[in-house]
Amino acid sequence: MHITELKAIVDIYSLDKMSSQTTKVVLSLNATEVNLLKEGLNFKKNPEDGFCYIIFKSKDGLKACKNQCKHQGGLFIKDIEDLDGRTVKCTKHNWKLNVSTMKYVNPPDSFLQDQLDVEVLDDGALQLLELSPVHPWLTDPRETLELQEGEVKVTYLTHACMELQLGQKRFMFDPWLKGPAFARGWWLLHEPPDDALDRLCAADLIYISHMHSDHLSYPTLKVLSERRPDAPIYVGGLSRPVFWYLEQSQVKLTNINVTPFGVWLNIDEHLRFMILMDGVHPEMDTCIIVDYKGHLILNTVDCTRPNGGRLPQNVDLMMSDFAGGASGFPMTFYGGKYTDSWKTDFIKTERRKLLNYKAELVRSLQPRIYCPFAGYFVEAHPSDKYIKDTNVKNTAEDLNALINKLAPDIKTWTPKPGAVLDLGLALKDSSNSEAISNPPTNAKVYKDSWEFDLYVEEINSAISCEIFKHQSWIQFYYTWAGFKNYNLVVRIIESDDHFEPLRDGYDYLVDFLDLSFPTARPDREHFYIEIKNRVGVMRYVVLHGCLWDDLYIGFQNRISRDPDVYHHKFWNHFQTQLPLHCPDWDQFLPHCFVDLEMHPVCLLWRPA
Repeated sequence: MHITELKAIVDIYSLDKMSSQTTKVVLSLNATEVNLLKEGLNFKKNPEDGFCYIIFKSKDGLKACKNQCKHQGGLFIKDIEDLDGRTVKCTKHNWKLNVSTMKYVNPPDSFLQDQLDVEVLDDGALQLLELSPVHPWLTDPRETLELQEGEVKVTYLTHACMELQLGQKRFMFDPWLKGPAFARGWWLLHEPPDDALDRLCAADLIYISHMHSDHLSYPTLKVLSERRPDAPIYVGGLSRPVFWYLEQSQVKLTNINVTPFGVWLNIDEHLRFMILMDGVHPEMDTCIIVDYKGHLILNTVDCTRPNGGRLPQNVDLMMSDFAGGASGFPMTFYGGKYTDSWKTDFIKTERRKLLNYKAELVRSLQPRIYCPFAGYFVEAHPSDKYIKDTNVKNTAEDLNALINKLAPDIKTWTPKPGAVLDLGLALKDSSNSEAISNPPTNAKVYKDSWEFDLYVEEINSAISCEIFKHQSWIQFYYTWAGFKNYNLVVRIIESDDHFEPLRDGYDYLVDFLDLSFPTARPDREHFYIEIKNRVGVMRYVVLHGCLWDDLYIGFQNRISRDPDVYHHKFWNHFQTQLPLHCPDWDQFLPHCFVDLEMHPVCLLWRPA
């Protein structure tokens, strides 16, 4: 199936005839109005429809909700008894809401207020977004039927890959079973069971949550395409298609189904599933709810705020990420404050915050069983030892220990590759030792070899490509990329594996204000970023039109900023908004000798 032919499937396996979940802008503020927001509570009214909203501003960012009490719909006013400026009081029955936590404090332990998603635009403006419907899984409720022993089994394979046996169907999540992710930066920590690829090729359904290569693994899917190209694969209807790179990858898959958000997809009499979008990254991430005989399995994958923070409570099994470390920041940054000691302190603080957030989320949702996964990767290549040593991650054991402390009634599971959870047995008696079957004691848990040479050589094959013999590739590539009219100058330096500039590598400036290529930084005030990229990965990304996640999340560069400011518009474009088709190098090569005096590329260093 050609990627442009992929459409939302509205009637596969008796898909319910209903509208998909959508997002609606309920309030907009321009940049000036955003700057006028004060610390603490802000009450705002939409002048078009008169509906009111509360925005809470703190050093941690912005939170927002409707100005409407969940008890009987009364309006909130500021609570004059609250000296911290975080609590509002309902004018009907004096219920009180702490807007900083979205918890009702009077009466205590009653409700959580539904949050609105806060989207800050590139020009500094702000939008409040509401999902509709908010709780789509409540549509068409089903009776809960008792599960028999062996009827539902959940097998952990590696990283984010789980196999669910649901009656006679086998459902696999996010199969990354071989090869690296993010170019050559991530490698599997856990050794998949020997039959993992056979299980993949025999699966009745495959769910791929998003396009990141630790979830959508083309080396893995190449095996699937060779054995069973028509295997049914399901993805959410994201603005950038999950399989946007399919044609370029030359992996042949013919049964990719793009499903609408918030709609039950019925597979058989007892099995259905629903894909939901992420509230923070609706263009990127999804999560899934599986319903078998009324028993719910929730997999939030990598979502920052799955479904905008509205999730079903008391599900039978919940799975989520836990580790952190899936970003180049701050490990790949240098200069200024970015000393090793600063990075260590920052990472320690961020991991602790993530651990507390995940534990509190699980405590609030009260699943019967919780399993942390989707964090078992390692920076295994010897050239990335610094990243491996610096990028300390949370452990599943630490998260489960914290959950056991906060919510001892929740059963936690720290799986090993090949471990199996029998859901029916676990629900009947969470203390039943037979509910979890661990792999044999001699089974290999951690990988100790990764075929580095095979994959690194494939990436480095781009270095000698014909296009890079002509400096005009630079202008051609960045014109194709389509990012401009932004006061940012970026210096790109091709480097070796140790980020030392190559004597015969390219070293150039790109001025994104007018998409020019000067020999020196301009005299005007401007933002500046210096990026050293490993030459093989950079040229591979350029040649194939890949997203820059391979460079940034894959730890394949080193970055310095002046001033030290994050440029969301720049990074968002190169990480998520590049054209869907790679540069037309066949068109470029016949014209690469054309006189470029009108728009010359000026190199700070010209390759030999």
